[in-house]
Amino acid sequence: MRRSLLTLFLLTPFFISVAQQQPPNIIFILADDLGYGDIGSFGQIKIKTPVLDELAIQGRRYTQFYAGSTVCAPSRASLMTGKHTGNNYIRGNGEVALRKEDVILPELLKQSGYTTGMVGKWGLGLAGTDGAPEKKGWDFFSGFLHHVEGHFQRKDSVWTYLNGSSTKVPLEKEGYVNEWFARQALNFMDANRDNPFFLYVSFTLPHAELTVQQRYLDQYLDVNGNSIFLPEKAQPSGLHYGPQSFPKAAYAAMVTSLDDYTGWILNKLDELGIAENTLVIFTSDNGTHQEGGRTLADATDIFRSSGPLRGIKRDLYEGGIRIPFIARWPKEITAGTTSNHIGAFWDIVPTFTALAGGNAPADIDGISFAADLTGEKKQQEHETLYWEFNEGGFKQALRMGNWKAIRFYKDKEILRTELYDLNKDIGETKDLANDFPDQVKKMEDLMDKQHTTSEHPLFRIKS
Repeated sequence: MRRSLLTLFLLTPFFISVAQQQPPNIIFILADDLGYGDIGSFGQIKIKTPVLDELAIQGRRYTQFYAGSTVCAPSRASLMTGKHTGNNYIRGNGEVALRKEDVILPELLKQSGYTTGMVGKWGLGLAGTDGAPEKKGWDFFSGFLHHVEGHFQRKDSVWTYLNGSSTKVPLEKEGYVNEWFARQALNFMDANRDNPFFLYVSFTLPHAELTVQQRYLDQYLDVNGNSIFLPEKAQPSGLHYGPQSFPKAAYAAMVTSLDDYTGWILNKLDELGIAENTLVIFTSDNGTHQEGGRTLADATDIFRSSGPLRGIKRDLYEGGIRIPFIARWPKEITAGTTSNHIGAFWDIVPTFTALAGGNAPADIDGISFAADLTGEKKQQEHETLYWEFNEGGFKQALRMGNWKAIRFYKDKEILRTELYDLNKDIGETKDLANDFPDQVKKMEDLMDKQHTTSEHPLFRIKS
């Protein structure tokens, strides 16, 4: 008996060590076109986001985190591949599929024993292509393949992974797709509670079609049924996006519905008893939009959706690429903290693979920020962050420390380069290019080094 107790005593540190090394479940919740300032914990005062505000209190808020791009597809491609748009295959919208040789996040996590699931908008490969979800490491998928499918909040069908391929299945005609996505996420969590899982929840809120359930819209209507944000200019019928009498109220309601669905997921973690060792990240794919009846003034003046930042979606100013980013992991992240670490979507692959006990590919652009998440050791920092974008005239952006440069092209020729000191001018209001020509030249040279000629002709610099 004494020997058994001694053996147990000696082995106890080993068991504790193994328990400490148990990899976390990972849930990555991605909003669609949610601005940096659209939630309360990042300065919003008119839109109700109680769940996300509490998530920030329970976790770690990142104030200098960036999307992969300023529009959907390249941003998500960066998230999945660990590469920025100067090196990635997908550098813009256009239904370009991931290739067979593009090794992405779920494939890497499966190598570490994770079960992988995705709900919501994919946008990186249609059915039958090498980028279809079933060919890129997803064990479970239910959502949209084509990005235009994600423009609409009420659909009669979604794609799901059945019998080895992406198959379209019917939905209730009057159903709201993001509620479907949220319920599918809960089902995946139920089914995989006992093994490490990676769940990617890619909502299509608050993107574009300003259509939302009445229970959320009512929170932004007065006793007479009018918007509390009058005057409103109605979105008429007959356009790409559906009609909406109150675009401002509807946008606010869509953000609140996104907040609510996030709460469903967090509550499920508590219900299953797995919240302690689950890393939850909430963020957005790019800056806020002006579509579906929403105006630029709505975004920048009424709601200040970009917060103190300049620009919105499709800009390489901060408002187009800097995003709200919250991480909660009760076991490892100190609650109520804020990080100024400068990171981007291409850091997700090395971070998640490190936490899972695996290895990231050698040819990626990202670095792990696991050290900043957990505070265990000194965090490696980027020397530069780089973006390029080809819609509306090619442009490039580079951040190096507090310096930010944006270079604009016209007809394949460089038009100008703007320079900002983000430490003193977060709103990018004062172009310092004429004052610091040597700094401009240095950053232009770095842009040249970061850019490789795109393998896909759609994303090359055009006249």
